[in-house]
Amino acid sequence: MATHSVFNPNPVSTFTSSTISTKGDKQWPGYLMLNGEQMHVRLSNGYRARARSVINVNSTAIEIPHQWYNLVADLAIKPPPPLHPKTFEPVKPEDLSPLFADELIKQEVTDERFIDIPEEVIDVYRLWRPTPLIRAKRLEKLLDTPARIYYKYEGVSPAGSHKPNTAVPQVYYNAQQGVKNVVTETGAGQWGSSLAFACSLFGLGCEVWQVRASYDQKPYRKLMMQTWGAKVHPSPSDITHAGRKILQMDPSSPGSLGIAISEAVEIAAANDDTKYCLGSVLNHVLLHQTVIGEECIRQMEAIGETPDLIIGCTGGGSNFAGLSFPFIREKLKGKINPVIRAVEPAACPSLTKGVYAYDFGDTAGMTPLMKMHTLGHDFIPDPIHAGGLRYHGMAPLISHVHELGFMEAISIPQTECFQGAIRFARSEGIIPAPEPTHAIAATIREAVRCRESGESKVILMAMCGHGHFDLASYEKYLQGSLVDLSFEEEKIKESLAKVPQVQA
Repeated sequence: MATHSVFNPNPVSTFTSSTISTKGDKQWPGYLMLNGEQMHVRLSNGYRARARSVINVNSTAIEIPHQWYNLVADLAIKPPPPLHPKTFEPVKPEDLSPLFADELIKQEVTDERFIDIPEEVIDVYRLWRPTPLIRAKRLEKLLDTPARIYYKYEGVSPAGSHKPNTAVPQVYYNAQQGVKNVVTETGAGQWGSSLAFACSLFGLGCEVWQVRASYDQKPYRKLMMQTWGAKVHPSPSDITHAGRKILQMDPSSPGSLGIAISEAVEIAAANDDTKYCLGSVLNHVLLHQTVIGEECIRQMEAIGETPDLIIGCTGGGSNFAGLSFPFIREKLKGKINPVIRAVEPAACPSLTKGVYAYDFGDTAGMTPLMKMHTLGHDFIPDPIHAGGLRYHGMAPLISHVHELGFMEAISIPQTECFQGAIRFARSEGIIPAPEPTHAIAATIREAVRCRESGESKVILMAMCGHGHFDLASYEKYLQGSLVDLSFEEEKIKESLAKVPQVQA
């Protein structure tokens, strides 16, 4: 029977639960189920850890996927192409080269079904992948539901969310091309901290424009980025032309992701040694996130479950796509037939209230035009506590999939989301980030329906990160000062009136 140090485990395995039995100086026998082999685990102090496999409860040890999955390859109707912001003609790869690394441009436009993950990227993924699939038995009991609830938990990454899944390959490809610096925007700070983390591993400079409302509300996210070596600016800033223009119109602007994108893109376009990285929306970003769904398919197969309903929160859409796209592939094959449901904030409802049209990805109109569900590129959402779920548009590929009828979308107000988050934290122990509280609220709604109907549905939920740096939002909820923000129809109409008129 093999003995392994817990400080040097098999890198493709995951330890999802353990208990330690020690007494005095004795080594107490215990076993670990590792890739099907029963093993002792010896601690560095001479004790042995008694670990138990929880395959029959919440997860399983599987290999990290070695390929990303591209849903475009399996769609009979391809998504509309991005357009040049000046000519309104389809964007050519060379049009994107001032902003993105060459390999990322190839991935953005590819029709290949699978893209090999570089070994250097997989090596970094091993720091936290595979991530656990957990059955929420205590939440089920609290809700008295016959439904079986599972969540794929991405909060175990160094940055605490799913965002490093794409930050690492984006920085890797830029480093391979000899790029010295990367710039980006961030809303809640999850993406900015993930990019800073990746840059620290590959030796690139990192500069981040953080939406002003988030910059003020979440100082520890800023400190995370700075700890990993990034420069962080509140957006709008006086560093860029785009930022100064906004500040002239509104010196107290709370900012938006669209504004922050404009600032970062401006800097990247003006410096030859600098490229731009985006944390959501674009095809190559969604591609990288499919490691989530590929792992989850194998984990659910290992425990003999098939999801009836898949739920995820959506802002730009990367975590939702990462979990759902591989399942949509299996759905297109006729192997499974789950309902796939996106959940967004009621105060920033691009999928449920926006129009499906070509629009700019940023406020200043510097990015290509993308066919997406949009609230208008100069829409500035209220500084709601939905974390990063306040982008004016939805990922074009998710928008296209929605138009094809492969998924549905709902919106939920934030007080219901935080009510669900509290119930989840007090039953499952994990304090969710504000973003996945939307998925939790939708899951609770469905579980209650199952209680009333007696259906024992299998619900799979995307749990994209923890909320350890979002406790100010929880404080407002617990104090009773968190309120639902209404969807302002006039505000949206004014913004949508400025969407470019493009014949698609």
